[in-house]
Amino acid sequence: GKLGRYPPWPGKIVNPPKDLKKPRGKKCFFVKFFGTEDHAWIKVEQLKPYHTHKEEMIKINKGKRFQQAVDAVEEFLRKTKGKDQASSHNSTEEKNRRNSSEERGKQSAGEEKRKGSLSEGKVKKGTGEGKKRVSSVSSERGSKSPLKKAQDQSPRKRGRPPKDEKDLTIPESSTVKRVMTGTVAGFKWPPSVSEPVKDSDPHFHHFLLSQTEKPAVCYQAITKKLKVCEEETGSTSIQAADSTAVNGSITPTDKKIGFLGLGLMGSGIVSNLLKMGHTVTVWNRTAEKCDLFIQEGARLGRTPAEVVSTCDITFACVSDPKAAKDLVLGPSGVLQGIRPGKCYVDMSTVDADTVTELAQVIVSRGGRFLEAPVSGNQQLSNDGMLVILAAGDRGLYEDCSSCFQAMGKTSFFLGEVGNAAKMMLIVNMVQGSFMATIAEGLTLAQVTGQSQQTLLDILNQGQLASIFLDQKCQNILQGNFKPDFYLKYIQKDLRLAIALGDSVNHPTPMAAAANEVYKRAKALDQSDNDMSAVYRAYIH
Repeated sequence: GKLGRYPPWPGKIVNPPKDLKKPRGKKCFFVKFFGTEDHAWIKVEQLKPYHTHKEEMIKINKGKRFQQAVDAVEEFLRKTKGKDQASSHNSTEEKNRRNSSEERGKQSAGEEKRKGSLSEGKVKKGTGEGKKRVSSVSSERGSKSPLKKAQDQSPRKRGRPPKDEKDLTIPESSTVKRVMTGTVAGFKWPPSVSEPVKDSDPHFHHFLLSQTEKPAVCYQAITKKLKVCEEETGSTSIQAADSTAVNGSITPTDKKIGFLGLGLMGSGIVSNLLKMGHTVTVWNRTAEKCDLFIQEGARLGRTPAEVVSTCDITFACVSDPKAAKDLVLGPSGVLQGIRPGKCYVDMSTVDADTVTELAQVIVSRGGRFLEAPVSGNQQLSNDGMLVILAAGDRGLYEDCSSCFQAMGKTSFFLGEVGNAAKMMLIVNMVQGSFMATIAEGLTLAQVTGQSQQTLLDILNQGQLASIFLDQKCQNILQGNFKPDFYLKYIQKDLRLAIALGDSVNHPTPMAAAANEVYKRAKALDQSDNDMSAVYRAYIH
């Protein structure tokens, strides 16, 4: 990232963790960002004094998260000033001791801010608590809630390190507050080559999987390298894309966006596209679902063909392979609106054969095609925290950058068409099988006289603890099966995953067993309930 290319963000220089490998090359500082609690290596020329550039920074950044960051800086300065005044009568020797304790006080203040910030849970155990001093670059979209931030802070979180960034030993530094622009080297990610994607969000991550390229330039991640089998053989490289925009400053693409399908997932996606300032035209099979989005500023398309012909990039998110094919090949379908240069992004979870067929017909008309199924549920869709698995046209993937940032927290580019479909089915196969196992355990507890709540409490204290486990168990304990992910769709995904295994003669006995339980639940009229209603298949 070149200096001045991205909006600045307030922060403070801190000590790096003891186990952090020192970067080489240009002089860098380890920085912690106010309001987000992110950390990053920042080159010295990308730092500016806070007071000198405060007004300029405020003019550039208008977002709510940025204002919260500025408020955090001012509070930090007030506390520091108060400590200075209270101890101003000390002798030189006392002052020396004061400076030492003041550092600890500042760190303590940082701890308080961390505990109260939206990004609680973001700071990793290995980052050397008590040794942080904050710097400034990364930021966050205002649409993310405290819960989302906590969910977002997995050990795999990281921003993009610049290609040319060479980290250095970080010296002990004063608490000079600095503002800078540039890119972020974040937490716990592997050596990789950076790829520029414009106007990106520091909390949105791109992972580009190339089947042929090997990284020419690598950086040392802040902690351990991601283990990828293909990477060890040299056949796959993992490349981190740029991620340094500010809340409200994710520049929406000027391309006209179309969206087909306003179901549980599509509705949240469209809402977030509109919130981030995209121009969106919507279509849904039942037109009344469009009304809410028209009120939010979307345009109405009368047919899929009309949406595609009037938009530059059209996304679709429908239920299954048949719906995906009908949408493209049916009367007034997507294909009729395709002409050279038109872009189509299918976000439906379908099998690889279906998506390959759709790609072929789109490309045969001069169109560009990307598959981009999403991992998540209705809540994550509403929160803009989906995980996007993309494959196909690499240039189109990059053109979709601002859209993916609006709707998701992470995107992976997996190479040729069909790879994302396969990966998505495997992910949902694991999720569906796990859900069935949860239901099986809760019902077995019940029939053997054990407390289901106690079982949940025990699981939540162990290694299986997760938001998914807790939410689904709560659904069952409360008898609340309002759909967050339709049971009929997880059964469809299990069916397609089993077929994927069949195609390569790979056994999938766990998925097959889980599939039978979901089929039983469907027979009990649970199709339109949440996947956690698979519980009812076990009730005698």
